[in-house]
Amino acid sequence: MMSISSNRRSGTEASHPDVWPSGPAPLNMDHYTNKKSAAESIVDVALLMANASQLKAVLEQGPNFSFYAPIVTLISISLCLQLIVGVLLIFIVQWNLNDEQKRWRLNTMENLATGLVFIIVVVNVFITAFGVHRPNRGD
Repeated sequence: MMSISSNRRSGTEASHPDVWPSGPAPLNMDHYTNKKSAAESIVDVALLMANASQLKAVLEQGPNFSFYAPIVTLISISLCLQLIVGVLLIFIVQWNLNDEQKRWRLNTMENLATGLVFIIVVVNVFITAFGVHRPNRGD
């Protein structure tokens, strides 16, 4: 014998197939995007600190370092791009994803931020390839 409450529940499930039965609430895209952007910001801050540390090490070595100019240039490019991505992420988090008029702009900004993060990764691969060494204090 089927109870009335189970009939109501199965009727709801049949009329709304995208609703999870007795499960978590549906995905809130605004909340998801904000969490994703916050995680990207944390990674961006960590990379920003690492690049600042690398720049300090290169500047301490001075122009006698064999790859001084390319490393300083690459680190400067990486730092500037990271600041741009950080500003983009601030705007992305502030705007409402559910607003149809802003959805295209948000999508474009997300794509731009993703592309810039890819460029930052490539630049940092080259920074690592050239190598940044801390100066020996004992010499």
